[in-house]
Amino acid sequence: MENGTMSLLEKINSPADLRRLPVDQLPQVCSELRSFLINSLSSHPGHFASSMGAVELTVALHYVFNTPYDRIVWDVGHQAYGHKILTGRRDKFDTNRTLGGLSGFPNPKESEYDTFIAGHASNSISAALGMAVATSLRKDEPPRNVVAVIGDASISGGLAFEGLNNAANANANLLIILNDNDMSIDRNVGSLNSYLAHLTTSKAYNNFRYKFSAFLRRHHLVTDKGKGMITRFNNSIKSLLSKEQNIFEGLNIRYFGPFDGHDINTVVNVLNDIKDFQGPRILHLRTVKGKGFEPAEKDPASWHAPGKFNPVTGEKIKSDKQTPPKYQDVFGDTLVQLAKENDRIVGITAAMPSGTSMNKLQQAFPDRTFDVGISEGHAVTFAGGLAKDGMRPYVAIYSSFLQRAYDHIIHDVAIEGLPVTFCLDRAGLVGEDGATHHGVFDLSYLRSIPGMTIASPRDQNYLRHLLRTSVDVNGPMAIRYPRGCGEDIKDEEMHVIPFGQGEKLREGSDAVILSLGPVAYEVSHAIDRASKELGISVAHYDMIYLKPLDHKIMAEVVAKGCPIITVEDGTVDGGLGGAVLEWLSDAGALVPVTRLGVPDRFIPQGSPAQLRHLCGFDADGIFEALSKISKLTK
Repeated sequence: MENGTMSLLEKINSPADLRRLPVDQLPQVCSELRSFLINSLSSHPGHFASSMGAVELTVALHYVFNTPYDRIVWDVGHQAYGHKILTGRRDKFDTNRTLGGLSGFPNPKESEYDTFIAGHASNSISAALGMAVATSLRKDEPPRNVVAVIGDASISGGLAFEGLNNAANANANLLIILNDNDMSIDRNVGSLNSYLAHLTTSKAYNNFRYKFSAFLRRHHLVTDKGKGMITRFNNSIKSLLSKEQNIFEGLNIRYFGPFDGHDINTVVNVLNDIKDFQGPRILHLRTVKGKGFEPAEKDPASWHAPGKFNPVTGEKIKSDKQTPPKYQDVFGDTLVQLAKENDRIVGITAAMPSGTSMNKLQQAFPDRTFDVGISEGHAVTFAGGLAKDGMRPYVAIYSSFLQRAYDHIIHDVAIEGLPVTFCLDRAGLVGEDGATHHGVFDLSYLRSIPGMTIASPRDQNYLRHLLRTSVDVNGPMAIRYPRGCGEDIKDEEMHVIPFGQGEKLREGSDAVILSLGPVAYEVSHAIDRASKELGISVAHYDMIYLKPLDHKIMAEVVAKGCPIITVEDGTVDGGLGGAVLEWLSDAGALVPVTRLGVPDRFIPQGSPAQLRHLCGFDADGIFEALSKISKLTK
């Protein structure tokens, strides 16, 4: 905001300030908002392309609607940065996605303008419908408008279709805005995307229909009871004349568009025209992801969350530091290797081929790789069908997103004991994306499923070993691994890890630490420090498998008769700590246990290292637990 370049934006501290401007100044507001996003996100990384593409839509919504009284419900929230800037958070925006700063997604605890939590796709229509029905039941005065903003990728999700179906049946006063940029994180897939890309409608017809409908209502020639019949008749006439069937009007939802989502005057005019219509309606806006920044427009997928970049040239700023390979890349490379050896192996992902590195298998074996879009439940049941007829499906989904398919895992895979391997990327505390994205519940929600094998590698080599092992597991198996780079280690020859068998990493007699996953390295640092500073001897076991738990290790640990500490990058309720306590209880063993992991609360955004420290299971937290044990034993 130097030299007056943000002369309008710097005066907007709330949408009320925006609404005081004449409409002919809105293009300048949009231009300044884009410049602000480019300058801020170039040094404070976040979700870039989606928010750039939604600038005009965001400005128009807050200009036309009386927010926060009127409700705007964002789907996912990748596109909501402009919304945050216009709603009093401009001066704090550089804290976005940092510990103690702004959330990277809409969060009602942060602002009254954030009406509903957003982080997972396809929930906006259902949530907004609930708000619309609530305002109707309360008979709010003045009438409250409710708007759901959903993308073309998110609207393909099953929950969105359930919401659309119910919105039509409920006849609630709900406006749905379809922000159609022909993109999700990766390129959209599926027939609905093709349908949206070709959908057209007559502007003249919509204008005539609106005026005719208003005439009928004004002269009391149509009642609410008869409105549905007339809507269906109008839809039939429109389909006959246009020779196209509109899927939304087939559901008795009024459809307007598509319009140019970057023409701010058009968007404002259309919103003003239709905002007071009664009943469900959908406004279709075509937008460009990354709009206003040429590199992002040309390659929106890689500019979804590009990290730091030069705001002038668009050159991405990469660290010169050599880093070990990412877990996701180790997964992708290993799966390709296994697929070359076994033609029954197939890969499935839900709209995240690059995010999970399933694109590596896609490039090598396109006919054996399936991106099903934002449809996690379908992905799992689809995998069950493949497994039922002899294939070996590998389903790569972020841990947090797999929660959406829990029923499918139980009913469509586990009950029949089908050999589906779930590859849970982004397990544990993922960092800056915060509470909606942390994959901390998988150990707990999967452990109770009969027949489910659960394992976690401590490094990249063990991820490869577990993937090799999974090929011959006769039933469902989950392998969970974290986001980002692994350890700086040498490659090992891939081998099978005996089923349900952990590994002793250190001998010790004063305390025992049982860990699961990459947190083993935090444990190692803590033990080294405890040996030097506390003079105690600590045994360490990498359990590798949460289920089945290694009974030989547990018996050996009990025989030592010393306190136990469990460490896991997941909720302590129901995970490794819970499994150890249950085993000890069943064995009648009275051994003190300290459980370290994610406590029973939702964890905010921050770097993974900060969050592990916050939760007390980094090297410092583990050392602190050992210090307490040392004091008790002396």
